[in-house]
Amino acid sequence: MTDLHRLSIRELSEGLAGAKFSSRELTEHYLKRIAKLDTQVKSYVTVTAEQALAQADAADAAIKAGTATALTGVPIAHKDIFCTQGIKTTAGSKMLDNFISPYDATVVAKGKAAGLVTLGKVNMDEFAMGSTSENSFYGATANPWNLGHVPGGSSGGSAAAVAADLAPFATGTDTGGSIRQPASFCGLTGLKPSYGRVSRFGMIAYASSLDQGGPMARSAEDCAYLMNVIAGHDAKDSTSIEKDVDDYVANLNGTAIQGLRIGIPKQYFNVAGLDADVKARVEESLKKLEDMGATLVEIDLNMTEAYVPTYYLIAPAEASSNLQRYDGVRYGYRAENPVDLMDLYKRSRSEGFGAEVQRRILIGTYALSAGYYDAYYVKAQKVRRLIQQDFLKAFESVDVIAAPSAPTTAYKIGANLSPVEMYLGDIYTIAVNLAGLPAINAPVGFDKDNLPVGLQLIGNYWSESQLLSVVHQYQQATDWHTKRAAIAEENA
Repeated sequence: MTDLHRLSIRELSEGLAGAKFSSRELTEHYLKRIAKLDTQVKSYVTVTAEQALAQADAADAAIKAGTATALTGVPIAHKDIFCTQGIKTTAGSKMLDNFISPYDATVVAKGKAAGLVTLGKVNMDEFAMGSTSENSFYGATANPWNLGHVPGGSSGGSAAAVAADLAPFATGTDTGGSIRQPASFCGLTGLKPSYGRVSRFGMIAYASSLDQGGPMARSAEDCAYLMNVIAGHDAKDSTSIEKDVDDYVANLNGTAIQGLRIGIPKQYFNVAGLDADVKARVEESLKKLEDMGATLVEIDLNMTEAYVPTYYLIAPAEASSNLQRYDGVRYGYRAENPVDLMDLYKRSRSEGFGAEVQRRILIGTYALSAGYYDAYYVKAQKVRRLIQQDFLKAFESVDVIAAPSAPTTAYKIGANLSPVEMYLGDIYTIAVNLAGLPAINAPVGFDKDNLPVGLQLIGNYWSESQLLSVVHQYQQATDWHTKRAAIAEENA
C-alpha cells in the first residue's frame, strides 16, 4: 500500500471497485504524504483531513452498496478559487483570508455527486493574477522538479500537488494560460476547455469572458476522467453552453493520428524569447506525431504581435469591474478603525489586495475611464475579434494547431521578472482565451537543467475529445508523462 500514489486514475478506479484497497486507505495514504512532503512544496492552503475521511467512508459504503460511479472514492485537490461550502475559500488573497463559502461551486458539487474525496484547497496567484504562484498571500509554492523554481501560475498549487503526488488530479482555472503553463512547468497534462464547456458558477471571477475551469493530471486519460464529471451545461452560469457532453474516456482513441493535420504557426517559432531547449523538445514531439502519421502544415497567425497588448487591456478591465465588490463592507478583509467610509474603502482595498492585483485593477480602471474607453477597451475588443478570425481561418486547413505552452521552462523563485517580462511569458497561451478555444498541454521532455517542457495543442471549438485523444495516443507511444520528480518518488 506504499505506492498507491503511483497509480493512474483508471487503476485507482479499478482498485477501489475491486476492493483491492478502500477509499479510506487511499485517502489516508495521500493525507500522510501531504503531512510529510508539503512542508517543502507548500501546495496546500487548507487540508480538509476530517472531511476527506468522512467522504472516503461514504464512498466505501457506496462502493459496497453498488451505487458507485467510476470516480467514487478517488481523492482530488481543488484550486482555492472554487467555492467550497464550510471550507475557507481565499483565491490566494488576504482579502478573502476569512471567507468561508456558504455554497459549493458547480465543479465542486459535481465532484461530490460523483463521489470524489476532497483532500483540500491548493495555492494560487492572488485572484489568479500571475504566472508563478508567488503572488499569493500564503507565500510561494515550489516546483517539485526543483524546489528553487516556481511551479507556474496561477494554478501552481494544483500543478505542484499533482507533480509531487500529493493528489491524483486537481482542478485548475485558465484565464490566460493558468492551467497550461503550470502543467508545462511541472510536467503534467492540463486541459483548458472551450469557453462555456465547464461551469464558472462559484468560481471566483478574475476576467469573466476569459475564465474557464479544467482538469490537471499526469495524463490525458486522467484528465478525461475528470472532464466526464465537470463538463456540461449549468443553468446557474449564463455563459454555460447547452451542448451534449462527450464521453471523454470512451473517445480516447477516437481521433486518428494518421492524416491528422497539425498547423505549425511560423510566427510562434520565431518569438525572440523562445528558449532553445523548449523549441527543440517541442519540435521533437511534433516529429514523433509526424512519425505516427500526422501531417505538419505551416500556417500563418498574423495577429500574434497583438496578443499581449489586447489581453492586458481586456483582462484588467474585467478584473477592475469584478473586484470592485471587495469594499470592506459585505465580506472579506475590512480595515480596522476607519475614520469614515472613504477611509474604509481605501484601506480595505490597499491592505487587502497585493501589488499585482492592484496594478491590474488600476490598468483596467484607466482603460474603462470615460476618456479612454473607446481608445483602449473598445479597440481591444475589435482586435480580439480579429484574433478569433485568424484562428478560424487557420482551422479551415488544419485540425489542430501546435505551439510551445511557454517560451521557457520554470523560472527561479524570486527571479523578480518585471511585469512586462512576466506578461510576455504568456505569449503562447493568452490568444486561446481571447478566442474562447480549447487547448491542452502535454509533457514532451526536459531542458538541460532537467525542468519539464510542454507542447500545446490548440483545437477548434468543442474539440476537447479530439485534443485528449491526440495527446493520449502520443502518450501511449512515449513515456514523458510517466516521469516523476524525486520528491514524488518518496514514500510517506
